[in-house]
Amino acid sequence: MTDPFDLSGKTAVITGSSKGIGRAIAEHLARRGAKVVISSRKQDACEEVARAINDECGDGSAVAIAASISSKDALRQLVDRTHDAFGPIDILVCNAASNPHYGSLDTIEDGMFEKTLANNVLSNHWLIQMVLPDMRAKRDGAIVVVSSIGGLRGSTVLGAYTISKAADIQLVRNYAVENGKHGIRVNGIAPGLVKTDFARALYENPEAEKAAIARTPMGRLGEPDDIAGLAVFLSSPAASWMTGQTVVVDGGTTV
Repeated sequence: MTDPFDLSGKTAVITGSSKGIGRAIAEHLARRGAKVVISSRKQDACEEVARAINDECGDGSAVAIAASISSKDALRQLVDRTHDAFGPIDILVCNAASNPHYGSLDTIEDGMFEKTLANNVLSNHWLIQMVLPDMRAKRDGAIVVVSSIGGLRGSTVLGAYTISKAADIQLVRNYAVENGKHGIRVNGIAPGLVKTDFARALYENPEAEKAAIARTPMGRLGEPDDIAGLAVFLSSPAASWMTGQTVVVDGGTTV
């Protein structure tokens, strides 16, 4: 029987994959047979993760290519160097994001708002544009954009971030509509509160953590591995007729 989750022979680029959710996704994709590109801002951090994956999954399973999502040129180099290392790109996971402002939306400076939108939306758009030729040539491909449950509701302290994540959900829909005819699937993941460095401000004190857990029917915060399994599914033949969707993984918080 063919394994519907087998990713052997596939090349995957995962942004923001030196830690947290991105790292967990890269590890799980590699375990299913994909060649993975580890990318974040710092080359040494990327190399550490790539070494660990190669140790577990075999030499040549991962390469480290640092790139800043704020630079279109850096992202172009990321794609070009991936071609040099592994060939055409089959899977793109847009996970990297930033949130430079914590507080009321009416206090955010223009530069911070623009940076949030550029890093969380525009960079994903750029990368998708860059990988589409590979996928269209094969008439096959999977793109996964990591959004947030913040994109489904308002926030008193994460306004610009939640606006950007709502935009990502629409980015998924639009690219899905445009590229289904090319055999390319585009889906999103909307995590709840996951215990990562990125989300530390939301749970780092005991009272905040207790309150977050109280809002979650499953009685705990998320872990990166809780998100990675869905990313594998969305990247695999098991999701071959699924596109344009953003799936919530939040322990029940939104319900």
